Amino acid sequence: MIIRKEIWLLIVCCIAMLLAVVWLEAAKKESKTKPYALVTTFKHDPTSSRAFTWHTDSTANGTVLQVLEGGGPADWSSGDVLTFRGSASPGTANEGTASVSHKAEATGLASGTEYAYRVGDGTKAGWSPTYRFQTEPAEEEAFTFINVTDSQGVTGEDFALWGRTLQRAFTTYPQARFIIHNGDLTEDPNDAAGWSHFFQEGSAWLPSIPLMPVTGNHDEVDKDAVAFVSHFQVPDNGAKKSIPGTTYSYDYGRGHFIMLNTESNIDGQTAWLEQDLKQTDKPWIVVSVHRGAYGGNVYKKIADWVELFDKYKVDLVLQGHNHEYSRSYPLREGEVVGDGDSPVRNREGTVYVVTNASGAKFNEKKDDQFYHKVHIQNNKQMFAGVTIDGNKLTYRAYDVDGGLVDEFALLHE
Repeated sequence: MIIRKEIWLLIVCCIAMLLAVVWLEAAKKESKTKPYALVTTFKHDPTSSRAFTWHTDSTANGTVLQVLEGGGPADWSSGDVLTFRGSASPGTANEGTASVSHKAEATGLASGTEYAYRVGDGTKAGWSPTYRFQTEPAEEEAFTFINVTDSQGVTGEDFALWGRTLQRAFTTYPQARFIIHNGDLTEDPNDAAGWSHFFQEGSAWLPSIPLMPVTGNHDEVDKDAVAFVSHFQVPDNGAKKSIPGTTYSYDYGRGHFIMLNTESNIDGQTAWLEQDLKQTDKPWIVVSVHRGAYGGNVYKKIADWVELFDKYKVDLVLQGHNHEYSRSYPLREGEVVGDGDSPVRNREGTVYVVTNASGAKFNEKKDDQFYHKVHIQNNKQMFAGVTIDGNKLTYRAYDVDGGLVDEFALLHE
């Protein structure tokens, strides 16, 4: 009798172990299909489309995006679900395993409308959680975007500072429509752990609020930006001979936004930049670069771009790289044209700003230059909120504790 009980106990233990192995294998398989590093961007018209990029650790996955109109609970069995299929390509290595980059775009959407969405491979186990986004209203008269730069780091602790910066930014501007990042997202573009930390710390916002990135010297190294490009889906209207995904432009509301790459093909971007500036009919022009024309120092390699900023009266140039805060006087042809206190009126000069780092790394403050209206190193993560409201642009820079560091206004009259 005792022997029979021991046999049954042994059988039960074997079954339990077998079930545990099966469960673990299923969990491993499911973990490989689960999306991570999910981010949304603009690729085409923000009033009627939205793009999404995510990674998985399985090479067998499909690339499926499902979208459902409305702000209530998402019923994914509804006949109203819109399904879009995307494409996959190699991504960064994740703990020795080659990841897969997935990109899909929802098109034909209604303007000014809230949508629920999920991404995955189309299988029950492969879906992301449900997230939400809102398309641009057809008449977007006033809007705010967040500007950050240099979130670069290595450890989870480094990137926790980036997450804290975003938290403060969206506490200050909860209705911000998108984020512009001026480059150097991570320290090493080939370190998958850094990307994982970057997206994890931004996961409360990046799946819903578009992040429009600029390529920095830690995003493109030796003319290689494969990892950076694998994480974002942006307009494919950039300069010829530039790495696709590192130069582009887009419109939002009354603003035209140009993203330039200071790391390669600088001369090749000049003709494209002029053509882009010629074609826009938007009253506000904002340019984003990593190495600043007028930052902690003058970056002479982009002098031809500056001539075009002057010629076409660019309003604002957002910059990174220097890991300090600086704001120029309004400038034209290398000369100060305003006092830096009064609003800049009627495009009399372009203002150049470096928004300090949003991550762990700060540099020693460089020497003051003739063009510096404000130039400080407060050793605090910073962000800016930029509001375009009709004929007025307002820029406000804050530190991570919520302190207002600097502000100015540009007026079109």
